[in-house]
Amino acid sequence: MSIYDVEKKYIFQTYKRRKLALIKGKGKFVWDNKNRKYLDFFSGITVCNLGHCHPKVVEAIKKQASKLIHVSNHYYTQPQTELAKNLIHKSFSGKVFFSNSGAEANECAIKIARKWGKPKGRYEIIVFDNSFHGRTLATLAATGQKKLHKGFEPLVPGFKYARFNDIKSVKKLINKKTAAIMIEPIQGEGGVNLAAKKFLRDLRKICNKHNLLLIFDEIQTGIGRTGRLFGYQTYGVKPDVITLAKSLGSGLPIGATIADRKYISAFVYGDHGSTFGGSLVPCAASNAILKVLTPGFLAKVRQNGGYFLSKLKELKSKYPFIREVRGMGLMVGVELDFKGADIVQSCQGKGLIINCTQEKVLRFLPPLIINRKDIDKAIRIFDSVLRKYK
Repeated sequence: MSIYDVEKKYIFQTYKRRKLALIKGKGKFVWDNKNRKYLDFFSGITVCNLGHCHPKVVEAIKKQASKLIHVSNHYYTQPQTELAKNLIHKSFSGKVFFSNSGAEANECAIKIARKWGKPKGRYEIIVFDNSFHGRTLATLAATGQKKLHKGFEPLVPGFKYARFNDIKSVKKLINKKTAAIMIEPIQGEGGVNLAAKKFLRDLRKICNKHNLLLIFDEIQTGIGRTGRLFGYQTYGVKPDVITLAKSLGSGLPIGATIADRKYISAFVYGDHGSTFGGSLVPCAASNAILKVLTPGFLAKVRQNGGYFLSKLKELKSKYPFIREVRGMGLMVGVELDFKGADIVQSCQGKGLIINCTQEKVLRFLPPLIINRKDIDKAIRIFDSVLRKYK
């Protein structure tokens, strides 16, 4: 049996996989089981921000795995406490809770908001259309995409849906039960939709006025993707809670919820927990990642991101079926006026891996280590594919 047949026979069919079996990765490239090489401009949905098998990350993983792989959170471990200190020093004064994924990080943020609001009868959280916060029951309810809700009703109550970049729709939903506002600075799965700076600033003002928590889901925008370590730093708007995962572990499962000092008293002993949260090997990998993401490194991300956007906008002027090119740093979307699945397949056939979300938005999430030569190569392949549709 082929790997495709084995997967179909033994694994739940919840993923619409591309017919590509990958066996090796190094830096910005991956290889399939026929030894064909691909330039990876998807990075495992922003997981591999430093590319595949970054030597410093691999070294940290090997070193930790050879000493101690797991102990319970009943005990103290150096990698976990070191990572917590690093994240707080690089973000804002507060504390961290570690989990295993973005959904879990967001669950933790939701629980913080509810626990904090409980004495005043507050539990509702305002979220946004086209958002994506995870697949657990609570984070699914927080996700503003009805197509993902089907079959899982009744949803967890307490989530109200506002329109992205529409402050009036937010104001209409605020009442005595409101505890928090939860938003992605850039909606990834929703179509690479960028929040307007004024919109996020207005959300901050609203939260200050009504004493609400402002939660930023930075599962995709965090750890350098926007050209700053955190997306909120790019926007210049400080949230009360940020959630991280994906690229925090460079392929190993880890999530983190950072809460401002004002809200850390919401959790007391026994309020939350995770068997594998903050496990030693993922934390060691994360510490290595943060050392690589220096100010100079992130400056290059911003420069390359600007260059990539400019090249894609040149293609927009060339091909009228491109509706819009939008992005920040190296998180870029190209919206078409038709479905993009065939373009993704054609790019793959020419050695370039990209993605399509919301049917018509081609998503480019290259590793942060790319250079202009890599961008030029990706543009040449993309252009050669687009010519067929002119």
